[in-house]
Amino acid sequence: MARDYLSVDDLSAPELNSVLSLAGKLKADRDMHADALAGRAAALIFEKSSTRTRVSFEVGVAQLGGHPITLSSGDLQLGRGETIEDTGRVLSRYVDVIVLRTFEQERLEALAGAAAVPVVNALSDFEHPCQALADLLTIEEHLGGLTGRVLTYVGDGNNVAHSLLLAGAKAAMTVRVATPVGFEPIPQIVARAEEIAAETGGSIEVGTDPAAAAAGAHVLYTDVWASMGQEEEAEERALIFRPYQLNDSLIDVADPGVLVMHCLPAHRGAEIADRAIDGDHSVVFDQAENRLHTQKALLVFLFGLA
Repeated sequence: MARDYLSVDDLSAPELNSVLSLAGKLKADRDMHADALAGRAAALIFEKSSTRTRVSFEVGVAQLGGHPITLSSGDLQLGRGETIEDTGRVLSRYVDVIVLRTFEQERLEALAGAAAVPVVNALSDFEHPCQALADLLTIEEHLGGLTGRVLTYVGDGNNVAHSLLLAGAKAAMTVRVATPVGFEPIPQIVARAEEIAAETGGSIEVGTDPAAAAAGAHVLYTDVWASMGQEEEAEERALIFRPYQLNDSLIDVADPGVLVMHCLPAHRGAEIADRAIDGDHSVVFDQAENRLHTQKALLVFLFGLA
């Protein structure tokens, strides 16, 4: 039975720790598991544009000895109406893993249900689980551990916020989310994160006050206010979200050693100030690098090679 990674919740807390530990080792030793995917091919399908996800997966598969095949909908018969299920059935005859960046989570689930090989969520409107792995590794590297740390996310309760809630809960962190009214993370994610936190010793706090959420935080995190597919709402959202900008006012009330994080691409001067993304607290580009290492670790784990 193929092991998929469609959500952070597809990994147990011990498995999450194992993937992060392996990622650290792979980062320290590029030659480790250099033949893990030897003779294997990975289909990387992008229905949304990508910089970090595409390049990190291509390079990661190659560094593990595999062959990445990067495709858009226009490259496939998906663009002419072939179903995602039939695409999964066919690709399973050729490749050993399918990575999909798409819109609806249901599309990923349909693909995984039909495919005979592992399917990885490289971003959907519901979650961004590969990003969350990189985020946790980055926090662990800079703060020395995850348990008990306070991670504050400000802005839109989107796919990134969803994955951070689940990942932070599994890592026994306190995750605070502050959004404008009407832009909260969906209740089922919050409820699941609370359930996980009750088991691990973490905690979940969702509210509307960014300053209160930032008080004493070890990590301040934000993302774009209008995600891909929401471009027509960007101007209206900019007015609503202005009080949620990650800037000096939030950094000043956080822990003195606070980390500033953003999954990129950033709209400088909108959700994050230049002084924040370029300042001494920023680990934004460490996050971007760690996409490579955590995704390599994830692939090794999914193939049972760790």
